[in-house]
Amino acid sequence: MINRKGQALVEFVMILPIFLFLLFAIIDFGKLLYIKNNLESTMDEVIDDYRSRENVDEINTKLKQKNANQWVTLKKEEEYLTFSLKEEVALITPGLNLILKNPFDVTIERSIKHES
Repeated sequence: MINRKGQALVEFVMILPIFLFLLFAIIDFGKLLYIKNNLESTMDEVIDDYRSRENVDEINTKLKQKNANQWVTLKKEEEYLTFSLKEEVALITPGLNLILKNPFDVTIERSIKHES
């Protein structure tokens, strides 16, 4: 008869790092989706502010007061304006920076027709 008293402990120790990696990766990806959703909402406010005749520097000043990690850039192309809103996110999962860079940039872009 074979004694298997330590088998469950060995299996647990082998599976624990994989389980923790997956758990923290799920938390990181949920955080990225949450921030992307917040950026979409903020982009609506940015475009409304721009349409009310504020310039990009004033909008960036407003964003800095709300959140120090967000900033907006504006690119003009013929009859369209392209707004780009970016936020840096620090990842907590060890080893995920081999797949994604750390800090990860979440970027939202939106184009609107320029009204002269």
